[in-house]
Amino acid sequence: MTTTVAVAGSTGSIGTQTLEVVAARPDRYRIVALATGSRVDDLVAQAETSRPEVVALADESRLDELRSRLPAGIEVLAGPDAMGDIAGAADVTVNGVVGFAGLPVTLACLRAGRRLALANKESLIAAGPVVQAARTTPGAELVPVDSEHAAIHQCLRAAGADRAVDRIQLTASGGPFRGRTAAELAEVTIEEALAHPTWSMGPKITVDSSTLMNKGLEVIEANELFGSPAGAAGHGLAIDDIEVVVHPQSIVHSMVTYADGSTMAQLSEPDMRLPIAYALAFPDRFDVAYGRIDWTGLGRLDFEPPDRTAFPCLDLAFEAGRVGGTAPAWLSAANEVAVAAFLDGRIRWIDIAPVIAATMDAADGAAADSLDAVLAGDAEARRYAEGVLDRSATGPAAR
Repeated sequence: MTTTVAVAGSTGSIGTQTLEVVAARPDRYRIVALATGSRVDDLVAQAETSRPEVVALADESRLDELRSRLPAGIEVLAGPDAMGDIAGAADVTVNGVVGFAGLPVTLACLRAGRRLALANKESLIAAGPVVQAARTTPGAELVPVDSEHAAIHQCLRAAGADRAVDRIQLTASGGPFRGRTAAELAEVTIEEALAHPTWSMGPKITVDSSTLMNKGLEVIEANELFGSPAGAAGHGLAIDDIEVVVHPQSIVHSMVTYADGSTMAQLSEPDMRLPIAYALAFPDRFDVAYGRIDWTGLGRLDFEPPDRTAFPCLDLAFEAGRVGGTAPAWLSAANEVAVAAFLDGRIRWIDIAPVIAATMDAADGAAADSLDAVLAGDAEARRYAEGVLDRSATGPAAR
């Protein structure tokens, strides 16, 4: 039987790799929907190759251009709700949208009772309780695509243990600035921040990796996925039962330690096609090997604690996770604003964490008990963070 696939954020890193995975097994998977924000050229090229039934474009100002260039017979949706509209159109929706903008896709897919292959961590982080409610829809299924959470998912599945989990260890590559002191980070450039040593990702996620905010967000995500009783595994862990371990080779993608002291880990070469394929094929295994390890040439695996002084974003994320409510939404929004300002040259890399911290100090402590509450928290955090930038910008980033 052919599995139909919708890809939201199809022109980004996760989206393009999803199309590559699907193309490896055209007898088993078929693309039926593609969606992007504004990259018409890339979307048209993908549509010509994949021949989906529908494409969606968030930037409706380019609707006429898109329609004029698409192959005949493809339905076109446009506007801010368009990406969410495709989420129920397939057996599996891959959410590769960057940032909070991915929330409508997450909710639409789960509320349609379909499988969500989730690479958009911000939607689960910012709107955890709302997403958890959507996960109770009959037929709804969430399989994480982040390499770390896919690794945990596999470890829990392999162990078959119910509530025997003691700790979760999330591994971090350390990013491009591993080993640098706080003083050495004062003048790092945008180009240096985007030069990740092991992974090829979009600019926002790459900068998040350089600050370790990406790992902090993943801690909150792991708690939503696997920690609380409402989560997929329901192991009842608190956020402080999730550890971060720096592992520069990016071979061990995460680990789970059980009550008897045993630790299970998932290992592979860094290749995002592996967790994408895992999510598409679940509960089966994809029959094309991605990230296979040559054990004779592996050499060594190193582990070390993160430098929390040089990389304060990690502790900001832990604190937001402990506070709960809309605090994670404020954190995610403030981070998006600060990272965008860094990439635009408005602030330095070392200014990212202070902008987030100042914004978090103003968080209102509201409960995340509805979508409206989450949206309000996100909007207020963005307004406040922009105000912080206006008051304290230090000039163009070093280049």
